[in-house]
Amino acid sequence: LAATNRADILDKALLRAGRFDRQIYVDLPDLEERKAIFKVHTRNLKYDKKEVDLDFLGKQTPGFSGADIANVCNESALIAARHNKKLIGKQDFLDAVDRIIGGLEKKNKVISPHEKKTIAYHEAGHASVSWMLEFADPLIKVTIVPRGMALGAAWYLPEERHITTKTQMLHKMISLLGGRASEEIVFGEVSTGALNDLERVTKMAYSMVAYYGLNKKLGNISYYDSSGQSEFGFNKPFSEKTAELIDKEIHELIESAYTKAKEILVENREKVDKLASLLVEREVIFREDLEDIFGKRPFEEIDPHKEQEMIEEIDEKNEIDEDIVIEEEEKTQQ
Repeated sequence: LAATNRADILDKALLRAGRFDRQIYVDLPDLEERKAIFKVHTRNLKYDKKEVDLDFLGKQTPGFSGADIANVCNESALIAARHNKKLIGKQDFLDAVDRIIGGLEKKNKVISPHEKKTIAYHEAGHASVSWMLEFADPLIKVTIVPRGMALGAAWYLPEERHITTKTQMLHKMISLLGGRASEEIVFGEVSTGALNDLERVTKMAYSMVAYYGLNKKLGNISYYDSSGQSEFGFNKPFSEKTAELIDKEIHELIESAYTKAKEILVENREKVDKLASLLVEREVIFREDLEDIFGKRPFEEIDPHKEQEMIEEIDEKNEIDEDIVIEEEEKTQQ
C-alpha cells in the first residue's frame, strides 16, 4: 500500500500494469465526512454537548483535511485549559479554527491610528462588496486584530461547489478587490496591504483566460497541462502574439472587476463608513453587525429543508390541479 500527494510526478515505471493496479483517489472530506471526523476526534474530549454542535463545526471548516480537524480539536482543548475551563465550549472551537486559518493573534503589536483606520476601511471594503454580490462567499466575521502575517482578516463560509461558473468567479474577484478599492475611495491612494488579494485575483484571472476557456477573444482553448510535463519544457504552448492577448485580457478582466468594486462602495459609502467605524471601535465584528447596517442579503440561500418543503407544496398543488382537470374532463364527457 502506498500513498502520495504528487501522483503527477511518479515515474511511469511505477504505474505500469502489475505494480499499483488499484488506484484510489482520496479527496478532501465533504461536509458529512467532516462531521464524522469531528465525532472521531472529540470522543475523548470533555466538551459542552449542549453548546457545541458538531454539524455547525463541520460547516465552519470547508477545505479542512482530517489532520486539520484533529488539530482543531487539540487546539480547542489547549485554549480551554489556558482559561481554566472544565469543559471545552463552542467559542474555544471557533478560536481554534481561527488560529489554524490565520495564525496566532498579536494584540500587543503596535499599530498607528492612521494604519488602524486604513486596515479597518480595507476589511470593511471586502465585507461590503461581498455582502452586495450574489455569488460572493457569505461572511462570518471580520477582524483588524493582527494575526500571523496579516494585519486584518475576514472569515467567509464558501459554498462547496463541484463546478464554478464565470459569474461566480467574477464575483469572487470583485470582492477580493473591494479592500484596495475602499482604500482608494476613502484615502485617495492605495497601500501595500492588498498583496495577497492581488496575487489571488491575478491567478484566478489567468486560470479563467488560459485554463478554463472563459474568455471570448481566446475562445474555447485551454493551455493547462494535466500531465505535469510542461514544467520541464522550455517552450510556451502558445505564440508571443497569443501571450500578449492573454496578458491584455487578464488586465482588462481585473480592471473591470476593480471598477465594479468601486461602484458598489461609492453607492454604499455611508454604510461602509459605519462599518469601518464599528471595526475601529470593536476590532472584531460579525455577520449580525453587517445585517444591522446593510440589512439582510436579498439573495440569501434557501435552506435545503425549506427548499424541500417548497417542492413538496408545489407537487401537492400540481396533484390537486390534475385532479380538478380530470374531474372537468369527466363532466365534459358525460
